[in-house]
Amino acid sequence: MRGSVLGTAVTLAAGALLTAAMTTASASPPTTATAPAQVTRAQPVLVDCFFHRNVRPQDFILACGDGNSRLTDLQWTQWGPDGAKAIGVNMVNDCKPYCAAGTFHAYPVVIRLSGEKPWKKHPRFQRFSDISLTYTGARPDTFKQVMTYPLWD
Repeated sequence: MRGSVLGTAVTLAAGALLTAAMTTASASPPTTATAPAQVTRAQPVLVDCFFHRNVRPQDFILACGDGNSRLTDLQWTQWGPDGAKAIGVNMVNDCKPYCAAGTFHAYPVVIRLSGEKPWKKHPRFQRFSDISLTYTGARPDTFKQVMTYPLWD
């Protein structure tokens, strides 16, 4: 009986240590994977669909709900308190005959970010509040040559 009590005590102690280690790990501050090291107070951020802050991302989802519009191959030429500018491709689903069966089409665009404001979730960071896409060639049927959208906070 004494052996089973000792075995139970060892098992409980090991479980407590494992729980403490997992709790400590989950309570740790964010790493560079979720909070890029290049982000500083002087640089405004672009908040994505998952509420992560980004500086000069390579791609960006515009349609968070369904992913039917995404910016890809972004090449940034400007990023700062006065705005940001990039060239890239807007991949847009034509949703014909319906979105799940639709086809994505590539449209070259010039992207401009503006409207620096404090981010509600992390007020010490400034975020861009507006995005403007200028289609340099073809564009989706219902789109204007310049489309401007508010960005989420």
